[in-house]
Amino acid sequence: MTPATAPALSHLAAPGFLSPTGAEVAFLLVGVVTLAAAVITVTTRQLVHAALWLVVALGGIAVEYLLLTAEFIAWVQVLIYVGSVVVLLLFGLMLTKAPIGRSPDADSGNRPAALVVAVAAAAALVWVVVDAFRTTWIDLDGPAQGTTRVTGEMLFRNWVLPFEALSVLLLAALVGAIVLSRKGDKDTEGKR
Repeated sequence: MTPATAPALSHLAAPGFLSPTGAEVAFLLVGVVTLAAAVITVTTRQLVHAALWLVVALGGIAVEYLLLTAEFIAWVQVLIYVGSVVVLLLFGLMLTKAPIGRSPDADSGNRPAALVVAVAAAAALVWVVVDAFRTTWIDLDGPAQGTTRVTGEMLFRNWVLPFEALSVLLLAALVGAIVLSRKGDKDTEGKR
């Protein structure tokens, strides 16, 4: 092989679309499992099972963040969403005395309309994200973007108010669940 043909053939040795790396294969497999868990979450008729499948879906997203080397975001995902939101959801189910098994109230018969709305919303979201980031490229040789320091600086400079608003929203949801459960207790006491 002559030196003139070596640069022309160098692109064949580099990994590309048809030769994915192990991380890319893992990303795809975890993505498929996460998508399946999310679909089961919204299609099951048992509320507790939906909450447990939500744990699988949110855990899969945390693994995806780890595969993208965004460790801080992955652990925030685990602590806040898997730890707090799902526990809050389960407490809400227990406090409001929601049915544990199959619930006829969980299915309104509007599944076709819901599917159409979900597909339209997903298509709009994909279109907006693709359009917004079409010309954005990540500099892989520059400083790491998913590190704790960079993420912490962005979070506490630019996103403090939404972060605190989310915590107030979660607190309001828990207080609402307690109020609804107490209201049910007063109704049953009046009937005795």
